[in-house]
Amino acid sequence: MTPAAVLAGLGSQLPPRLVTNDELAARLDSSDEWIRTRTGIRQRYVATEGLLTSDLAAGAGALALKSAGLAQVDAVLVATTTPDRPCPATAPTVAEKLGLGQVAAFDVSAVCTGFLYALATASGLIASGTARHVLVIGAETFSRILDPADRATSVIFGDGAGAVVLRAGHPEEPGALGPFALGSDGSGQDLITVPRGGPPAPAETATDGYYFTMQGKTVFRLAVQRMGQSIRAALDRAGLRIDDVDRLVGHQANLRILLRLADEIGLPRERSYSHIAEVGNTAAASLPLALDHAHAEGALRPGDRVLLAAFGGGLTWGAVTLTWPAVDRG
Repeated sequence: MTPAAVLAGLGSQLPPRLVTNDELAARLDSSDEWIRTRTGIRQRYVATEGLLTSDLAAGAGALALKSAGLAQVDAVLVATTTPDRPCPATAPTVAEKLGLGQVAAFDVSAVCTGFLYALATASGLIASGTARHVLVIGAETFSRILDPADRATSVIFGDGAGAVVLRAGHPEEPGALGPFALGSDGSGQDLITVPRGGPPAPAETATDGYYFTMQGKTVFRLAVQRMGQSIRAALDRAGLRIDDVDRLVGHQANLRILLRLADEIGLPRERSYSHIAEVGNTAAASLPLALDHAHAEGALRPGDRVLLAAFGGGLTWGAVTLTWPAVDRG
């Protein structure tokens, strides 16, 4: 029997600096009400100078390892759009910071769908027998690629990291990740993008192409459509119906997207988990942060049928199901 990837540990890390809507509104043509009504966000956390993506990733990873009761894994995957450096990957640095030795380690780049793609990749490593335990991390310092004068993006994104440990197990046991449904469309590459490579110099502006840009209205429509499409495919592959789903944990892009997505798939809105108000959109860190926080709040209970979905630049999207296991929190 082919082993399944089973969720065995959780952890998350937020940077210390809290930035409220009022703080942003003081320097932008905006207000707390404008931000909340359009995004559902009231605050976010921002990495201070010297705090790296790998630092946040290692912090979340350490807690996930503790949660799983492990000191060692066979591989480390880091999903990120904001690595410490363009080269090398951030994952080997994270493995070194965690004292994991010379394990396999690499990054996955699929923007806000990155963590879901990393879960699928880790599941493949386990199914093939290449690894028995994999640490999967989503980590971002997204604030560093934002134009601070751009109201459309600077109010949405925050920084942070979340992590899970996957272990080899039985496909029918709680925590086993069901069949994945993944997709992409490169014709939409300009909808969510940083047009030019490398970090911006202090004097450069968004017009120079070094900052993140997003075509919000089109992204909103496609996010709902593509996540809905992947959700239906994932449920079908798992032999489930939408009525079987106890909790949807979607990429925390925008509260209105999460609510519209629930309507699109016919799920009662109260079954869609959201903590975007507290942390904003943390890109690849969004799903694991949401899972850890939902678990801590009791919004995810052992036996719940959980549906994960995400949409991001590329364009990329995906979904997967699992039955929530009994898991200690790091």
